[in-house]
Amino acid sequence: MAIDVGDVRLPAADADDQWGELLLHTAHPEVGKQWTDTGEVREQRGLKGRAAGDTRTVPCRPALTRILRAHIEEEGLKPGDLLMQGEKGGDLAGSVIRRAWRRARKEVLTPYEFGTPLGRRVYDLRHTCLTNWLNAGVPPATVAEWAGNSVPVLLSTYARCVDGQLHDLKRRIEQAGELPDPAAGRV
Repeated sequence: MAIDVGDVRLPAADADDQWGELLLHTAHPEVGKQWTDTGEVREQRGLKGRAAGDTRTVPCRPALTRILRAHIEEEGLKPGDLLMQGEKGGDLAGSVIRRAWRRARKEVLTPYEFGTPLGRRVYDLRHTCLTNWLNAGVPPATVAEWAGNSVPVLLSTYARCVDGQLHDLKRRIEQAGELPDPAAGRV
């Protein structure tokens, strides 16, 4: 919610490497008017677990780079503008996000899946992303840095989700060196 277009670092459209970066400065969680000092629905906060004014850089995969580039161009957004805006240029209402997310889930999930907790909240995408990064073999320290978590918190939450790496891990162990073969007479 708080990403400024100037903090979306995208490569040139014709660059060979289409990985971009998102630079995060603040969070704007929707907490409700009764819970903020300002009476606003959203509260501006620093990044969780970071010093005041600290930032966090998150990779932006090529498919997302293309989507963001098209969105910025179509909307005529400039640095200083919010990347995702409400009708009048301000914050996008949480109710709008939740309605769009519900429609998207209904379109892509089976009726059974839709009735389960699968992706019920937009925030669940964060869990999916972190799990996918870990399953892709991205080192936990890197995933924790990108996610704004500590490694212990990351591993306590996601270690059970890591799957599909056993074949590759066995191959890597074998490549690191094998025990002597007793049949070859060398023990």
